[in-house]
Amino acid sequence: MTFSLKGRKPFVVIFVVAIALLTTAVSTSAAPATHDEYATHVVQYGEYLGGIAHHYDVSVQDILDANPHVHNPNLIYYGTVLLIPTGHTAVIAPPVQHCRYHHYVRYGENLSSIAHWYGTNPYYIAEANHIYNLNHIYSGQYLCIP
Repeated sequence: MTFSLKGRKPFVVIFVVAIALLTTAVSTSAAPATHDEYATHVVQYGEYLGGIAHHYDVSVQDILDANPHVHNPNLIYYGTVLLIPTGHTAVIAPPVQHCRYHHYVRYGENLSSIAHWYGTNPYYIAEANHIYNLNHIYSGQYLCIP
C-alpha cells in the first residue's frame, strides 16, 4: 500500500496555509497588552502617599487599590514596599535628596531646635522632608538637613 499525493496537492497546500494562519492568529491574540504592571517603591522617612503618587504620576487611589495592606492613606511606615501601577515594567527610582547633614530626631527635639543646631531654618528642613505640620516629628525619625 503506497500513499500518493497526486490529486491532493491543493488540499495539502490549503491545509498548511490554514495551520500557519491559525498559529499566527493564536500567537498574536494569546498575549494581549495588560495594564496590570507595577513598579516597586520602598517608603523612605518623611514620604507620604500624595508625594509618592505625584512622583510616579498616578493617583493616591491607584496606589491604595494596588496595596490592600495599606489601611490608612495618612499613615505609611518607613520601609513599606508599595506596588505602583505604571503600565510598564520599569522600576522607577525615588528622587534623590541632596542633604548636607542627616539627623535622627531624639526625644524632646523639635524642628526649631534642630534647625538652630545646624544653622538653618526649620521651614527648609520641613520642605526637604515633606513635613506639613511643623509640630509633628517623632523620636527616631530620619531628617535630611539641606
